[in-house]
Amino acid sequence: MSSNKDNIYTGVNTRTLYQTPGGRVFKSLEELDQEYDIDASVSDFESIMNRFVSDSASTREELDCTLDIAYGPTIAEKLDVFHGEPGGPVVVFIHGGYWRMATSKEFSFVARGLVSRGATVIIPTYALTPSVTMDEIVRQHRAAITWAYNHAEEFGADPKQLIVTGHSAGAHGVAMVLATDWENDYGLPADIVQGACAISGLFDLQPLPHTFVQPSLQLTWDQILRNSPILNLPKSAPPLLVTRGGKQTSEFLRQSDDFYAAWQASGLPGEYWTQPECNHFDELFPLAESDSELTNKIIQLASN
Repeated sequence: MSSNKDNIYTGVNTRTLYQTPGGRVFKSLEELDQEYDIDASVSDFESIMNRFVSDSASTREELDCTLDIAYGPTIAEKLDVFHGEPGGPVVVFIHGGYWRMATSKEFSFVARGLVSRGATVIIPTYALTPSVTMDEIVRQHRAAITWAYNHAEEFGADPKQLIVTGHSAGAHGVAMVLATDWENDYGLPADIVQGACAISGLFDLQPLPHTFVQPSLQLTWDQILRNSPILNLPKSAPPLLVTRGGKQTSEFLRQSDDFYAAWQASGLPGEYWTQPECNHFDELFPLAESDSELTNKIIQLASN
């Protein structure tokens, strides 16, 4: 029989809401929200977003591009192609937005540096939650990659130099694409993706049902287990560059750190590289530069 003191309420919450693999304990929704509300972590978020929009608009005006090509049967499945040089690589960029916001049009600017190096850049739009599930979003990512591989030669690009990159929720898409069984599910060569770059991704979905994004994502536990890349590493994969800015919340840092550690422990080829002075959003601006280190590293993936 327990003593009375065992039942005394102390005013301290001892319940564990979520515990990271490294042992950090979160006891409240507020704690987790603070980690995953990445927009709020950036003091000039609005000005950065305005720059995304303005730089993207000027990119579409200045570069040779073909917009809003259908890659699948639904209205949302459209993509933009920014034309590179004949015989150059194909780089598919999957945008972020927590699977619930944004389109390809806010991210056109990422094509500028890569196109200047001869790459044809393809930026898909995909359907968003809560209208569709995480499973459907991943299916659309794979459909966009399939389209890029099948149609690259029509734009003068080399489908044998197909690179997939993405940011935030888009980096989650990159990791999921790398676990695709291209031969059995799509009738394509197993190695259609030659290299990949995941920028500040979300690879462990297990914390997300405890955060502010759950009403939109409506994740079930089977979806979480099926769509957490860290729990579904492929047996083989092309070289993967995992990169992140240094000025982010500890959970966003952990997501990339833990995923690369798991990737490396599985014997998969890759590189880990950080941009210490960048936050979650301005880390993309180097993609608009022809000779930035990020642009160079992605172009190098095509020559592996």
